[in-house]
Amino acid sequence: MANHSQLGFQDASSPIMEELVEFHDHALMVALAICSLVLYLLALMLMEKLSSNTVDAQEVELIWTILPAIVLILLALPSLQILYMMDEIDEPDLTLKAIGHQWYWTYEYTDFKDLTFDSYMIPTTELPQGHFRLLEVDHRVVIPMESPIRVIITASDVLHSWAIPTLGVKTDAIPGRLNQTSFITTRPGIFYGQCSEICGANHSYMPIVVESTPLSHFENWSSLLSS
Repeated sequence: MANHSQLGFQDASSPIMEELVEFHDHALMVALAICSLVLYLLALMLMEKLSSNTVDAQEVELIWTILPAIVLILLALPSLQILYMMDEIDEPDLTLKAIGHQWYWTYEYTDFKDLTFDSYMIPTTELPQGHFRLLEVDHRVVIPMESPIRVIITASDVLHSWAIPTLGVKTDAIPGRLNQTSFITTRPGIFYGQCSEICGANHSYMPIVVESTPLSHFENWSSLLSS
């Protein structure tokens, strides 16, 4: 959950998000090194005179050709690794289908019979005390903790996007097309997200709430809803 005036990412709750946070820190360190080098060279230019030999030197040409290539490699390799991790879906324990509508979500647990429900935002006038405004829903998505989850995402009308920042998940919901993503929650908790694609007048009123619970609690919940 984001805090007021928060500048960084939310606490990572999945391995993918942990990798994204590490890559963000890695990229910032590279950017800091580049800025420091540029400031150092600017200081040299202001303090000393540069001769024509320095400006036209082949060594300098070689350095400013090779150095950016090395920087790009340092950024590209971990980025490609994370991209492959995000696309990998290997034997999920649970498959969930999320369907975007104007302006609510429908969820189908394809591994269970008749386990389907709509998820609407709770209006502010009906919100229980202590709950989050514009983020709470009447039916949460409940998943087992530390289990691979596959989510199949589509839409019935216009473009939507199923996004949960703390899990590192953001996938477009496109009418007539099935997209998929996967994640593993590393801790129990309630994770909030929102539709991240402008989808009409009430775009900001279709939140996403995922509740990660121990497997035994999930089994009890699923048996109650499917019975």
